[in-house]
Amino acid sequence: MKHREIETRIINPLIGTSIPLPRYETDGSAAMDIRACLEQPLLVKPAETVVVPSGIAININDPSLVAILAPRSGLGIRHGIVLANTIGVIDSDYQGEIKIGIRNQGSEPYSIQPGERICQMLFMPVAQTSLLVVNEFSKESKRGEGGFGHTGRH
Repeated sequence: MKHREIETRIINPLIGTSIPLPRYETDGSAAMDIRACLEQPLLVKPAETVVVPSGIAININDPSLVAILAPRSGLGIRHGIVLANTIGVIDSDYQGEIKIGIRNQGSEPYSIQPGERICQMLFMPVAQTSLLVVNEFSKESKRGEGGFGHTGRH
């Protein structure tokens, strides 16, 4: 299957030499792994947040597409290393370097290694909408205003 091409600019010359470009690790991967573009390990203490450069910038150039940065489950489960803002949104018109906010929610310091896979980048469709202000909704749903677990545990 032919992949859609996204223009990518290398910001740091480590990318493509000692650190690979983001790529799908398997044929069935939904997201590309983003690697830490570092020259030296970066120690992240418990409850600390750091910003890690990716070494690349992308040009999506299509408002019907967004890149989502998502945490890697293994880092989160084993070490408490997650994205500082839970997910990252790379808008179609952003052309700066992708930087990853990392938070250590674990109880031990964690050393991010140069080239380590630290998050995933998933491309998804976007439906831009307009908000129409109304006094009442045109059709009431069965759920209505029920939320926060109102249907109970199953």
